[in-house]
Amino acid sequence: MTDRNPLIVFTPSGKRGRLPAGPPVMPAARRGGVDIDSVCGGRAICGRCQVTVGEGEFAKHGISSRNAHVSAFSEVEGRYDRIKGLPQGRRLSCQTRITGDLVIDVPPESQVHKQVVRKEADTRAIEVDPATRLFFIEVEEPDMHKPSSDLERVYKALKEQWGIDNLSCDLAIVASLQKILRKGDWKITAAVFSRAPGGGNRLAAVWPGFHDRVFGIAIDVGSTTIAAHLTDLSTGQVAASAGLMNPQIRFGEDLMSRVSYVMMNPGGEKEMTDAVRQALNTLAAEVARQAGIGLDDILEVVLVGNPVMHHLFLGIDPVELGGAPFALATGLAVTCPARELGLTLNAGAWAYVLPCIAGHVGADTAGVVLSEAPHEQDEIMLAVDVGTNAEIVLGSRERLLACSSPTGPAFEGAQISSGQRAAPGAIERIRINPVTLEPRYKVIGSDKWSDEDGFEDAIANTGVTGICGSGIIEAVAEMYLAGIINQDGLIDGSLAAANPRVEPANRTFNYVIRAPKAGGNEPVLRVTQNDVRAIQLAKAALYAGVRLLMDKLGIDEVGKIRLAGAFGSHIDVKYAMILGLIPDCELSKVQSAGNAAGTGARIALVNVRARDEIEAVVRRIEKIETAVEPLFQQHFVEAMAIPHKTAPFPHLAAAVTLPPAKDITTSEDGGERRRRRRG
Repeated sequence: MTDRNPLIVFTPSGKRGRLPAGPPVMPAARRGGVDIDSVCGGRAICGRCQVTVGEGEFAKHGISSRNAHVSAFSEVEGRYDRIKGLPQGRRLSCQTRITGDLVIDVPPESQVHKQVVRKEADTRAIEVDPATRLFFIEVEEPDMHKPSSDLERVYKALKEQWGIDNLSCDLAIVASLQKILRKGDWKITAAVFSRAPGGGNRLAAVWPGFHDRVFGIAIDVGSTTIAAHLTDLSTGQVAASAGLMNPQIRFGEDLMSRVSYVMMNPGGEKEMTDAVRQALNTLAAEVARQAGIGLDDILEVVLVGNPVMHHLFLGIDPVELGGAPFALATGLAVTCPARELGLTLNAGAWAYVLPCIAGHVGADTAGVVLSEAPHEQDEIMLAVDVGTNAEIVLGSRERLLACSSPTGPAFEGAQISSGQRAAPGAIERIRINPVTLEPRYKVIGSDKWSDEDGFEDAIANTGVTGICGSGIIEAVAEMYLAGIINQDGLIDGSLAAANPRVEPANRTFNYVIRAPKAGGNEPVLRVTQNDVRAIQLAKAALYAGVRLLMDKLGIDEVGKIRLAGAFGSHIDVKYAMILGLIPDCELSKVQSAGNAAGTGARIALVNVRARDEIEAVVRRIEKIETAVEPLFQQHFVEAMAIPHKTAPFPHLAAAVTLPPAKDITTSEDGGERRRRRRG
């Protein structure tokens, strides 16, 4: 040892510096700019400050690090090890004193700003930096010679022990504070919310003694389904997830029918608000049950939803969104006590709602933007949340545009003759032999294809009940590849003479995917000419919206595509492009983003700075209203063809053999005349 201060290198951050010998690693690290996590403030209670001391010669750092360069394993660490257990080689940095040169590894779980690495390709890690944190404090007992209230001494302890000031709290906290302080023998855990309206810090909850569980819920309030993810705010990890159907469906399947219900039924908006809030409470109780925690441990909720859902769960009448100019009551981010939304969580819990972008581009799309980060891309990214309304964002770090396109419910299986929502028994994958026209398919709930041995046994409990959204997309695209329909979507009735799969139906034709066995009571599953038209109308509306934004940017090709939403996460991207749902792009750069809106909500939940980020990004997104754009109708008509009437699809053609063009003309007597053109 020399009289110089020891050289300490912290990994993985690489921060280094000479720090005085004697103090524990944790406070020394913080002086050196390395944040090591702690709730208990160095009292060896929480165990979050664990580190590993490097042993050996570290030539890269020019350091000889030894376990002998720190204090011996202390009695306090031994007590923690006996009660909670310390992994082999770990030390508590609040108890381990520096005596010489060291390489100290701070594992991910001990880092304050730890990262949660998302598994999807080409996406960002989430840095854990929540708005609500826990702090264990020792509060000075009352003294007749130092007159001050219990609350004042709590504020004083938070400032002196954690550097937190500018505090306020609700009266409910004050009402329970004295009993909690005395029950905890003047040691309590305080939850502090750092993003209260108007600035400052909000004392959100207090517990007697040491408490180290704090959770939040990220909720995507969809028009059809509501999904909730309970998240540990200390680690950023999802502790439980659950979903349920939006009970507002009984007021109307699509958004405009719900707005119409409000228009025709005074007080209808309150009915729908009550219904969705009850559903949110049901989900909160379910995820808490799954994780084995109490609702009191949930201190935050972050919500996203389309504009109509946004208004209804906030208790705002959505009627103005039912017609031009589709005015939002507010598109700004909302921060309020969760109880104001009727949520039964911890009494001090806070709610944050992401901002909306425009009258029909909502907070759910803001969640997609936060998740997929088109504003950070060097190349043009297209992000589409596919649903009853397709919400579209296109651009890069240079410029972002957004619009909404009315695709209707066909992609979700509605308005399709054999359509159904995604549920066990629904066909989700299909392939058609171009020679025999025989189909093979998979249903939700079974891994077997219909032509594999054991398929009928595997579906015995569910049967084959219908075709869901991803299934109808593949069915129409496969019918095109097999020559059953032409580029204009017409079913080739001349095939009926040779193949019973193509059957006449009045003046048109159907394609039969599955007929019940003799004596069976399953429905006949078929794709009708009207089904094909419904899919063409939906995909043309989406493509036309995308093409309109491409025009505004002056581009003819996009660099990468992300398909979000429940439907977008299940669709095969190749078939989406064959159908012409999306513009031509390298297939390897077209990916499902899963529930990107929900992921965006979770990012905003675990990272407080992400809220500032999305609020700033939304302000610079240019909103395009398709209803007033003259070119939208032209793009729509051209996009009715499969994959498109005029747009080239070179990337798709390189990956898939597209059929030659075929003209089919229906005569007045219901027969068909066919003439082929060379493709």
